[in-house]
Amino acid sequence: MTEPRENGHHCADEACPAGDSASIERRSHHSEELKGNLTRRLNRIEGQIRGIKGLIDKDTYCDDVLNQIAAVQSALNSVGRLLLEGHMKSCIIERIQAGETEVVDELLVTVNKLMK
Repeated sequence: MTEPRENGHHCADEACPAGDSASIERRSHHSEELKGNLTRRLNRIEGQIRGIKGLIDKDTYCDDVLNQIAAVQSALNSVGRLLLEGHMKSCIIERIQAGETEVVDELLVTVNKLMK
């Protein structure tokens, strides 16, 4: 692992996770506030998923279950947007400034996966 840069970030050397798992170990540098926000959102989503399983076990009307699934998908999309915004404002900018323009192609692959 490399030493942090002057700004305390590792992204130019170890980019935020977005590529394939065979690449160098990469780390993000989210603020504690963002981590807490994401964790709270993911905990809620986890609860929603358990709720959906319960609805299915209780033979709840399909349309009601599908509406809950749509709500979970929307919540996950929201988490993805928050992560993408942070990634673009930090990791992507830093890597481009370091001359690593291939990060743009990496970002495009990730955005395409998110938009499916």
